[in-house]
Amino acid sequence: MLISLVSAGLVLFFGLVFLVVVKPGPVKNVLGGTATTSSTVTADPTPSAVLAAATESGVAPDAAKVKAALDPLVSSAALGSEVHVSVVDVASSDVLYARLADVPSTPASTTKLLTAATALAARGPAYRISTTAVAGSASGEVVLVGGGDPTLSVNAKALFPGAARLDELAAQVKTALGGVKPTRVTVDTSLFSGPETATGWASDDIAPLGQVARVQSLMTDGGRVKPVHNEHGGDPRFPDPAIAAGQSFAKLLGVPTATVKRGKAPAGAAALGEVRSPPLVQITDWMLAQSDNAVAEVVARQVALAAGRPASFDGATDAIIAKLKEFGLPGDEADLYDGSGLSRNNGISPTLLTGLLALAARGDQPATTGIFSGLPVAGWSGTLDERFARPKANQVARGIVRAKTGTLSGVNTMAGQLTTADGRLLAFAIMASGSASATTAKAALDRVPARLVICGC
Repeated sequence: MLISLVSAGLVLFFGLVFLVVVKPGPVKNVLGGTATTSSTVTADPTPSAVLAAATESGVAPDAAKVKAALDPLVSSAALGSEVHVSVVDVASSDVLYARLADVPSTPASTTKLLTAATALAARGPAYRISTTAVAGSASGEVVLVGGGDPTLSVNAKALFPGAARLDELAAQVKTALGGVKPTRVTVDTSLFSGPETATGWASDDIAPLGQVARVQSLMTDGGRVKPVHNEHGGDPRFPDPAIAAGQSFAKLLGVPTATVKRGKAPAGAAALGEVRSPPLVQITDWMLAQSDNAVAEVVARQVALAAGRPASFDGATDAIIAKLKEFGLPGDEADLYDGSGLSRNNGISPTLLTGLLALAARGDQPATTGIFSGLPVAGWSGTLDERFARPKANQVARGIVRAKTGTLSGVNTMAGQLTTADGRLLAFAIMASGSASATTAKAALDRVPARLVICGC
């Protein structure tokens, strides 16, 4: 059962009289175990169940009492001019509260819930993304083939726990070439197609200093210049992540960086090496906890590739919506232009978000339960680390609410799960737009799940 104890990341070891507190997701270590330290090819792990399906325990809230409790909060002017809300009892699927719930609204980064869930279902939690090197058509030419791994690192100074490493791949290449000296590096980014930026992205969202890199099938550290994640602003990004990765690879091979060009691996080229990413569930953990936009866009393309669609913005968003419909969810209530939520053109209904969360919590689609290990915990981790602090009444939600946030100028959203004081698991989604102040809007938004925690309805 999804309960606040799990949400807070508390693990009780039987036979020992102590409690270990661990921040969830790969911020410190991956929930359920440490991240892999080697990116060389090994057998895929068999994922174990982390969260059991929700059951009808606790006291189910009364919808009329929930309405009375939430109406004054969602009517707050601080939230903005338009507020869409859905609250669902997970075990029974009963709708406890709905306000414009079936009308799509700008979702911001709550879009990543759809991306994570459909990617885990399409590929499986244990799926690893390969980056390979093959022989080029000329003697000594090495082709670095991008497989769409956004967590790839240059060396041990990696941003992502357990990331595949170019220095390990270079060592494999040198061994495979034997006495042949590398002469040049070609980068193959043909796996992805279409535009590298999405409709609806602001110009300042993109590199060199922004919230996302150009979406290419080859990049290191999510396209960042340095393996550092800035929680409070944009990170310096390479204007051309694939070429930058190729130049780093060339240095490792002792090849002049000026030789790095784009090209395509010859058909039937001899394999020189391969490294693989951490399991997909660890990548989605990071994506959700840190709201990493570059990771989200590359993960979205895995949904397209699994469905045999083009690995483009259109291919990814079409594949995500198709997968949601396969789940039996109202996929028509999503209009997507990207997989991260940076696009202001995106629209998602609160009903679709709570439907997905409830489906995952009930275990209807087992692979989708992986989204919960990456969701930030109120007052504890990820993008909720500093939330639910003011006013003081909101602090009751700390360690209990687990949710994905979304923020754009004038837009504040949140979707996740919580356990009420009566022991009932609820899924909620709140989409607010038109606010004048992000600070006051976030505090007003936090009041809604905090009120549900103590509802006693």
